[in-house]
Amino acid sequence: MSTVDPSSAHALEKYQVPQKKINLFGIKIHALNMNEALDNIHQAIQKKCSLHVGMLNAAKVVNMKRNPALGEDVNASDMILADGSAIVMASKLLRKQLPERVAGIDLMHGILSRGSEHGYRVYCLGASEEISQKIEVEIGKHYPGVVIAGRQNGYFSDEQEASIAQKIADAKADVLFVAITSPKKEQFMAKWNAIMQVPVVHGVGGSFDVFAGKVQRAPLIWQKMGMEWLYRVLQEPGRLWKRYLVTNTLFLGMLAKEMIKPTKIQ
Repeated sequence: MSTVDPSSAHALEKYQVPQKKINLFGIKIHALNMNEALDNIHQAIQKKCSLHVGMLNAAKVVNMKRNPALGEDVNASDMILADGSAIVMASKLLRKQLPERVAGIDLMHGILSRGSEHGYRVYCLGASEEISQKIEVEIGKHYPGVVIAGRQNGYFSDEQEASIAQKIADAKADVLFVAITSPKKEQFMAKWNAIMQVPVVHGVGGSFDVFAGKVQRAPLIWQKMGMEWLYRVLQEPGRLWKRYLVTNTLFLGMLAKEMIKPTKIQ
């Protein structure tokens, strides 16, 4: 069994994102568009600095309130982006307008597109073994200039984490895509970042399932209307309707409170 100690590792120097931040719900979010986010990622790779990307949507805001440990992990990210349309909407209502939604899956494809031009080394962590294999094939097909530094499915125990982190470190990747559900995803990245020594770490959620063709993404018109969540519910109503009903209701309650008394940065 591996005896890697994450506390003994020396982390890469953090990349300092130059663009402004806004405060929403006590969370510092970077007011960036897609190209600006990709420029920061490219600079971090070139400079071999650590850039941990955090994605924020309504569900995560709610869950951060419920789970302080998740909140700490997300707030520790070096660049937090508005993944959900509800976050952009909230910023407008609170007069702290974000330039646009930067969806996690679109950021992933943007990284792969630039990576194909510049030869980024990419490591894919998460999803089932079947999806993991499919992702390797799809990246090679659509982004031939990207080097697959390695891959690992997301079905592993806590005892295996250290050896997987070392395996990722040995791969010398520029970018790590993590397709593991929250809060395990954030906890894994926060705990093992110093060991893995990967400049850019991006939690991609269910993006691998979409890229592999297992799940269909909402049409563009639904995305533009901010109704991508509803499209997902319609695909899996039995599993998702209650989750989204509860989460969206709680988020609207938090937004109403924020309009009356903004939350301070912790």
